[in-house]
Amino acid sequence: MPTKKELLNQPIQHIDIKQFDSRALVDSMQHMAYSSRDLARAASIYERMLRDTDCGVILCLAGSLISAGLKQIFVDLVRNNMVDAIVSTGANIVDQDFFEALGFRHYIAPEDYKSGMQDGVLRELMIDRIYDTFIDEEELRICDETTEHIANSLPARPHSSREFIRAMGAYLEREKKTPAHGGADSIVFAAYEKDVPIFCPAFSDCSAGFGLVAHQHARQDKPKVSIDSAKDFYELTQLKIANPTTGLLMIGGGVPKNFAQDIVVAADVLGADAPMHKYAIQVTVADVRDGALSSSTLKEASSWGKVDTTYEQMVYSEATLALPLIAGYAYHQKAHATRSGRRWARLLEPVTA
Repeated sequence: MPTKKELLNQPIQHIDIKQFDSRALVDSMQHMAYSSRDLARAASIYERMLRDTDCGVILCLAGSLISAGLKQIFVDLVRNNMVDAIVSTGANIVDQDFFEALGFRHYIAPEDYKSGMQDGVLRELMIDRIYDTFIDEEELRICDETTEHIANSLPARPHSSREFIRAMGAYLEREKKTPAHGGADSIVFAAYEKDVPIFCPAFSDCSAGFGLVAHQHARQDKPKVSIDSAKDFYELTQLKIANPTTGLLMIGGGVPKNFAQDIVVAADVLGADAPMHKYAIQVTVADVRDGALSSSTLKEASSWGKVDTTYEQMVYSEATLALPLIAGYAYHQKAHATRSGRRWARLLEPVTA
């Protein structure tokens, strides 16, 4: 049986859109057919979204994206004012991004481990498998414990996931786990510095959940930290009301997609005149025939009053293939050049004297 060290020896390398120019390839795709043409149109919509000075951009993340090597793209989108808020699964933000910010890595799995035939061996070695990627379970437990430590440091009351994730960014700064101190850059820390709010509507479905369970168990009947998902929804709806023109860049589907789309309806419920999302892109491999939210088309979302159909595009492609081209195209087109950060997180913080 191989050792743990032998299996965890080839770290995932995060693709860097700053290092290559995808424009010629994407421009060529607009004269092709099928998914190539869809991708080219999506790239042009994202560019238009960024050049629209009234538009606030919401990035949605679902699926195992950071472990797959896409982290640097999202960091660059935040640091270059190409996204104003993030709605994500908890796993992408905590188990994967924050996990790497703590100094840990994801690893390439050997080819013969993708079938699942060797999963018993991995269990013995405390190695968790994400299709063709490995993560060290013992290191993941440290991530769980760190979220418990953060929970213990917060006021014992309900918090939005945004508030908790901001505290995670403050923890990285306080513990000097930042690029300035030789650490890895991360979405959590970049968003903390740029005042980009991050929402995880199902926040307990990740390492943060284990940390919060441990925190609440230790507190028993005493006041404790909890996550208020309704507060998440209300806060993101407040951002829509404050910035009526919005665009969605959705990678995958699931809860983040529905959560971000629903703020239009929520604003209407609150009596605000908030138009449908003006722009919307979704990159997905989900099949529309099962009626699930992840696969529902953006045109279908228009029937619910969520997404306008003038600038919308579905791209049926796996994210690691499509996103570097779409994001890289907008980056090298300098669509963000005149864009300043909206610092939406500040709109949600209490005013202090």
